[in-house]
Amino acid sequence: MSRFRVLFKSTAVRLSALYILLFAICAATLVFYVTAMSERLLTGQIRDAVKQEVEQVQRAYDTGGMNLLLRTMERRARQPGANLYIIAGPSGDILAGNVASVQPGVFEEVGWTSAPFAYQRYTDGGGVERRHRAIANIFVLDNGLRILIGRDLGDPERFRLLVRQALMVALAIMGLGAIIIWFAIGRNALKRIDRMSDASKKIMAGDLSQRLPVGGSGDEFDRLSMSLNTMLERIEKLNEGLRQVSDNIAHDLKTPLTRLRNKAADAVDMADGEARRTALEGIISESDQLIRTFNALLMISRVEAGSVAAEMSPVELSAIVSDSAELYEPAAEEAGLGLSASVEPGVEVQGNRELIGQAIFNLLDNAIKYSSDTEGAGTVSLKLARRPDGICLSVADHGPGVPAERRDDVVKRFVRLDESRSKPGTGLGLSLVEAVMELHNGRLELSDTDPDKPEQRGLTVSMIFPAKAA
Repeated sequence: MSRFRVLFKSTAVRLSALYILLFAICAATLVFYVTAMSERLLTGQIRDAVKQEVEQVQRAYDTGGMNLLLRTMERRARQPGANLYIIAGPSGDILAGNVASVQPGVFEEVGWTSAPFAYQRYTDGGGVERRHRAIANIFVLDNGLRILIGRDLGDPERFRLLVRQALMVALAIMGLGAIIIWFAIGRNALKRIDRMSDASKKIMAGDLSQRLPVGGSGDEFDRLSMSLNTMLERIEKLNEGLRQVSDNIAHDLKTPLTRLRNKAADAVDMADGEARRTALEGIISESDQLIRTFNALLMISRVEAGSVAAEMSPVELSAIVSDSAELYEPAAEEAGLGLSASVEPGVEVQGNRELIGQAIFNLLDNAIKYSSDTEGAGTVSLKLARRPDGICLSVADHGPGVPAERRDDVVKRFVRLDESRSKPGTGLGLSLVEAVMELHNGRLELSDTDPDKPEQRGLTVSMIFPAKAA
C-alpha cells in the first residue's frame, strides 16, 4: 500500500488520472450523443414512413370512400411488421384496428402525437401483448371518425440500447486498459525515479563519481539525467581542482613562505644597512611572486566559476594576436629567439578580450622561457587561421617539449616539468589557458612541433575556438 501511496504522489500519475477522468467524461458524452442522434435519425425515418402511409390512406378515402379506406387499412394491417391502424369514433372509442388499447387521451390530439404513447396489441393467439410505445399521426374524416396511423418504437429503442451497450462495453474495455497501462507506466516511472533517488543519495553522501541512470530512450527523464550528469561532471572537476589546489598550495607555497620568513629573520639581524636593503628587496621580490601566484589562482577560479561569462562580446581575434606578437617580439629577441606571426585577418569570436589576451601572453611567455635554454631553438611561431572544426590559434616553440604521457598533467594547477623549480613561474599558466577555453566553449590541444627531433621536438599549444561561439 505504501508503494501505491508513493505512486499516487507522482505528478505523472496524477496527471494520468486526470486524463483518464476527462477521457471518461468525454467518452460518456460521446455515448449519449451518438445514441441520441441514432434515435433521432430512426425516429425521423419512422415519421417519413408514417407520413407516406397517411397520404396513401387519405388518397384511398378520397378515391373510394369509406369502403376503400377500410379495405386498404385491413390489407396493410395484416402485413408482417405492420404499422398501427386504428379507426375510432368521435369520442375516442376504438371501432376497428390492429391494437387492443391505447393510452387514454391520445385521440384528443390531431396531427402528430406530442409524445410517444403506450399501447397494447393483439398476439397471434388472440391474447394481448405487454405494453409498447409508439408515435402516430391522427386525422379526422368528414363523418367525424378519427384515423390513427402510427409506428412502434421498439426497433429504434432496441437499436439505441444496442448502440449504447456496445459503446459502454467498448469504453469499459478501453478504460480498463487505460488504467492498466496507467499503473504500468506509473510504476515504471516510479522505478526510474527510485534509481535516480538512489544515485542522488550516494552523491549526497560524497561519491561524486556516481551518475544518474540514462535509459537511452531520449525521453524527459533521460534529458534531465544527462543535464544533471553534465553538472555533476563539472562539480567533480571543480572539486578535484580544489583538492589539487589545496595540496599544491601546501606543497608549492610552503617553500617560498619559509624562504621569505628566513630572509626576514636574517634581515632583522643584519647590521649592515646595504645588506639589509638587499635582503629586503629579495623579500619584496618573493612577496611579488606570491601575489602573482594568488592573482593567477583567483583569475582561474573566476573563469571556472563563469563569473566573467556576462562580459562576453564580439572581439576581433586577429587584432589581439597581432598586438600580442608585437608586444612579445622584444622579449623573444632578448632571449635570442625569433618570433614569427601568421595572422588571418578579419577573424572574430564571441569572447572576453582580456582573458583571451592573458591566455596568449601565458603561452608566449612559456614558449620563450622554455626555448631560451635550448640550443638552436630558433623561432617561436604564433599562428591564427580558420579550420573546418573552428578557429585555431596556436603557439609553437622548438624547446624540449612535453612528453605525450605528461600532457594531461601540465594543464593542472602547480604542475611543472621542472621539478627543481629552477625557472621562475607558478605552474598556473596552462591551467588558466584551459579555463579560458572552457569558458569560450573551445578546447586546448597540445602536440609536438617537430616529433622527429627528440631533444628539440618542441611544443605546439593550440586554442580551438568554435566557429560560432555561443
